[in-house]
Amino acid sequence: MVISSLADNVVRGVESVGDRVSEALFEPVIRLGVTGLARSGKTVFITSLVANLLDRGRMTGLVAQQEGRINAAYLQPQPDDTVPRFDYETHLSALTGPQPHWPDSTRAVSELRLSFKARPSGLLSGLQGPRTIHLDIVDYPGEWLLDLALLEKSYEQWATETLDRISHRAEAAAFLAQVRSVDPVGAHDEPVAQSLAKEFTAYLNAARDAGFYDCTPGRFLLPGDLAGSPVLTFAPLPVADRAPRRTLHREMERRFEAYKSQVVKPFFRDHFARIDRQVVLVDALGAIHKGPQAVEDMRRAMADILSSFRPGRNAWLSQLLLGKRVERILFAATKADHLHHLQHPRLTNIMEALTRDARDRASFAGAETAALSLAALRATTEEIRSHNGSDLPCVRGTLLDSGRQAAFYPGELPGDPAHLLGPARGGAESWLGDDYGFMAFAPAHLTLRPGDGPPHIRLDRAAQFLIGDRL
Repeated sequence: MVISSLADNVVRGVESVGDRVSEALFEPVIRLGVTGLARSGKTVFITSLVANLLDRGRMTGLVAQQEGRINAAYLQPQPDDTVPRFDYETHLSALTGPQPHWPDSTRAVSELRLSFKARPSGLLSGLQGPRTIHLDIVDYPGEWLLDLALLEKSYEQWATETLDRISHRAEAAAFLAQVRSVDPVGAHDEPVAQSLAKEFTAYLNAARDAGFYDCTPGRFLLPGDLAGSPVLTFAPLPVADRAPRRTLHREMERRFEAYKSQVVKPFFRDHFARIDRQVVLVDALGAIHKGPQAVEDMRRAMADILSSFRPGRNAWLSQLLLGKRVERILFAATKADHLHHLQHPRLTNIMEALTRDARDRASFAGAETAALSLAALRATTEEIRSHNGSDLPCVRGTLLDSGRQAAFYPGELPGDPAHLLGPARGGAESWLGDDYGFMAFAPAHLTLRPGDGPPHIRLDRAAQFLIGDRL
């Protein structure tokens, strides 16, 4: 087993070096990872990004487009034959069709290759013709990314931390009651194990719906073809001393270790470890609406997510010899179109403050980081409405639940992010009288001019940060 694993690693290493030599000398490849937690808009982001890179009329912030150096952009078959293709055409039809609607959310890893014919800039512009640059976009659920932190934990550590963290959450009451009713050092009973795993999964789904972000293991929420397998049939149990063999606790420990080795490690090896640019999408407005506890939980999740990366600069030689490292990480607050543009700087400031711990850690390790607010697909228009003698900056759109048009003022975000993060870190249960509203809007009906992609907010700036230097 050990010899086989070593041989596999050697073969992968040789193949990886060969791929990097080819990329460096002939057709460069940018592997862009797109992730975020539930309902952060990953599918919409990728769909609109690709559409706007194919038809670049709205991408004025992309320098290569400003300078007219992109001759063409086109979709190609992806290089990874065993990874599902991101269903770009279906998602674009959902957003731009006669009855626009939001596409289904990310359920598994998928990939799409977009290739550019671009002329170099600077001194090389007169010496070289256009070259081909490939952008491989890898879409994966953020819940799976959080699982990477489990690799450094034993079952005892994970179980203790999880039970402590959820001990006062109403969503966990039924699961905790069942935990108290079983004997961890009693003989393993498969129906009991299945019942515990089912109740724990129900808690994770309820916690995610309530706005918590620490919902791991992630495959419990998105099991795919692993549903019902032993590798997803475990739960945290209280730990005293190491339990004897054939006990419930010992079997839970065995399955936890199997989850790490058979689910988490292959994901890291086959997908995550190959990424060199990353965008992390965050529904900051949704968390603010849910309250201080959701904001603090999201801040911790952002720090945990970054701990999974291997940030650092991809020098040509180090890329060939030492393996890839994430060069650039963008933290993006999505759904900026739910606010009037006058509030966008405040949302960006909050995003920067929420990810301060995470970004400082990345910058220290050599990666370039940025934070901004964006809307991958603009679903609203702006207007000013008078109310009680004051002018309120509002947005107008089609409400998702009723289909009617409505103008909406979500409340004024604080100019100082500490006014949000202070109560969140302090464990406050509410915003002390402030009320930050949140409205779900449906996609707007679009009539696009030739050469224009879907309307957006700062998607071009995000693209410039993530891939502009390579174009």
